[in-house]
Amino acid sequence: MRILMFFILKNVSTSLLTSSKKMINTSQRILEEYIGGHSSAEPDYLQTIARSTHQHAVNPHMLSGHIQGRLLALLSRMIRPKHILEIGTYTGYSALCLAEGLAAEGHLLTIERNDELEDHIRENLSLSPLGQYIELKTGNACEIIPLLPSDKRFELIFIDGDKREYPQYWDIVRDRLTDNGWIIADNTLWDGHVVDSVYDRDAQTKGLRMFNDLVAQDNQWEKVIIPVRDGLTVITRKNT
Repeated sequence: MRILMFFILKNVSTSLLTSSKKMINTSQRILEEYIGGHSSAEPDYLQTIARSTHQHAVNPHMLSGHIQGRLLALLSRMIRPKHILEIGTYTGYSALCLAEGLAAEGHLLTIERNDELEDHIRENLSLSPLGQYIELKTGNACEIIPLLPSDKRFELIFIDGDKREYPQYWDIVRDRLTDNGWIIADNTLWDGHVVDSVYDRDAQTKGLRMFNDLVAQDNQWEKVIIPVRDGLTVITRKNT
């Protein structure tokens, strides 16, 4: 009888958990649809890139997407940078979002490690007039950035590369930022893995945790994690 009761309770618990997850997912989807319907629409060329990425690219969830893309564009418009650095291009969606805020005669340098994406990226960038202001380099950002001219500075830096290398990115980009510049780092909540002990041995999770700790412990910087999508950390120097 005890075994039977245990079996019944276990199955009821599993059923309730499954139902609860379905309810949460449904509620989240409805809320996301509401947010999307009350936010500015994507330009047509970004919709095209999103469709193409989901049809042909590996790991299409890496795409910034509608809401995060509109936020990146809005932040860039607020900052009005003349020079933007992006680490991690993927298929070019976020680069075009950030380019919307470029000041006159502005320039965006984007670095993508996966050279197999180069043709796809260039094709996507050509879909928008903003593509002419974007320069693509393929390779390891940790090797490319130190080779830039020593006086090269950026008003906006977007970090979205290899999560294992986020601590290294933090080390090399700080001195590349203008005095009043801004850093935006993507995926800093990592689907909640940063607070889940199950992922303690995961290299990407460890890289993000270390990055988050380095930023949080550095009192020279103002910073906030925005719980949009997978977490966006916005960082700027404190006024002195």
